[in-house]
Amino acid sequence: MTDSTEDPLASTAPLPADDPGRTLVVARPDEDRSLPHVGVVGDTYTILLSGDDTAGRFCLIDMHVPPGGGPPPHRHDFEETFTVLDGEIELTFRGATFVARRGETVSIPANAPHRFENVASGPARLLCVCSPAGQEAFFLAVGQMVETRTTPPPPLDEAGRAALLAKTLELAPRYRSELLLP
Repeated sequence: MTDSTEDPLASTAPLPADDPGRTLVVARPDEDRSLPHVGVVGDTYTILLSGDDTAGRFCLIDMHVPPGGGPPPHRHDFEETFTVLDGEIELTFRGATFVARRGETVSIPANAPHRFENVASGPARLLCVCSPAGQEAFFLAVGQMVETRTTPPPPLDEAGRAALLAKTLELAPRYRSELLLP
């Protein structure tokens, strides 16, 4: 039995050795054309760090969310944290709605139903951390590659939207996600 004042993460085990197979990664989303910029639900998501970069521990995504942008209600079995760099987003978490503004960070527990939308008149920019990694692979599987971190995905007609929804519904379970559509 442990004392309630002890840190539950504290350990007497030695730290593992450095893994020289892992390298430093520097992401420059406004300069590096090799970074994947993917259009998803009208937003543009730039994958700054993938699970390949972090040994699967997390991914880091730069999100450009235009007015009216944001995903439909959904949930997933991984942790998701957003830091609002510019603008603001309206977030609905378990049915309660609030606004997250520039400089604020929001952490969404695994499996909790949520959504966000940019209800402001200008774009919002978010940094999103998902732990463990994997969400970036889902975005690459369902989205469309675009030129830069602010390039919008091509508009879809009704048939294109229906095809994207069908593809998303098919692939979501493979990526530990579920859309919560009415």
